[in-house]
Amino acid sequence: MAVREPNSDPCLVGLSVYRVGGAVRDALLGWPVYDNDWVVVGATPDAMRKRGFKPVGRDFPVFLHPESAEEYALARTERKSGHGYAGFEVHASPDVTLEEDLLRRDLTINAIAQSTDGELTDPFNGQGDIERRVLRHISAAFSEDPLRVLRTARFLARYASLGFTIAPETIALMRQVSQSGELEHLAAERVWVETEKALGEPNPEVYFTTLERCDALKVWWPELSDEALEKGLIALDQVPSSSTLSLAHWRYAQLLSPLTADQREILVTRLKLPNVVAQLARHTAHTHALLAESLDGPKVLHWLERLDGWRKPEQVEAQLALVKVLAPDQVGQLEGAWQAARKVNPQTLIAEGYQGAALGEALREHRGQAVASALT
Repeated sequence: MAVREPNSDPCLVGLSVYRVGGAVRDALLGWPVYDNDWVVVGATPDAMRKRGFKPVGRDFPVFLHPESAEEYALARTERKSGHGYAGFEVHASPDVTLEEDLLRRDLTINAIAQSTDGELTDPFNGQGDIERRVLRHISAAFSEDPLRVLRTARFLARYASLGFTIAPETIALMRQVSQSGELEHLAAERVWVETEKALGEPNPEVYFTTLERCDALKVWWPELSDEALEKGLIALDQVPSSSTLSLAHWRYAQLLSPLTADQREILVTRLKLPNVVAQLARHTAHTHALLAESLDGPKVLHWLERLDGWRKPEQVEAQLALVKVLAPDQVGQLEGAWQAARKVNPQTLIAEGYQGAALGEALREHRGQAVASALT
């Protein structure tokens, strides 16, 4: 794991700088490293600013490098002072040691630091747990941040294919946090961020089965229970391989496809979902409902209307890509019906004297006829 020498960077000369966290972990695993996080020991905020570093945020002593924009955080300790992810008092000063900074982290594999000469500092034997393929909490302080329950499940979704498991004592602690009520104090936006990341991992189903195993699923996703979860996990990876839409968003839409419309909307509100995610889930549910019955003109026309196809044709194209996965034998009919309906020209009807409400009715009638003709 090559780390650039600080002596080659005038902003870092004289600082005790260590690469930490995910970059060290993934490099040891042979996993791609995309971002570096750095911790600086023995420095003050004023010293960082004088070197050109730009402070970010108000809660933590984190600075952006003036050229690379990578994050450099001052070594710090944390003390629980309230509920949820943000309920901490932070202490950052030059007397905080590297080991004390690593102690506040969640898992042993995330508490390894690398000096600029390549030497590893590993006070909690994270390297041993990497070799054993185990996700293990560092201390009982793990339970002070309920977001760590979701993060640990997400890490397992990433590394399950490498043979990783969660240590039994860590699962027990995750269950204890879930049952304590602390998860309810998480901000919905934070829950969605972790979930969206998990949905992009190699084994997203592991995220949800892990949360179910430690009693966390019923806190934020009570609708996904028993049969609904089983069906949703089967549908999870039945998504278009090529699409302009996010893989994570497709997976979420498929996961929720067994739910009722009311259940999906409750989740939209509870998780404060972005509109693009909520809308894709609705459209995907419409497609499942269409494919569950035999195709006919009125049903297909209604489907196109619910997708707002005349104003937003890309939404129909996205669902046709899904149909190719779910029912490849029916995609030809639906594509033909869609193209036939699109050929109905409003200008032709206007030239015939239609206007206002009459024009809308005539458009719908002609499109319905075009769809029915294409299907037969």
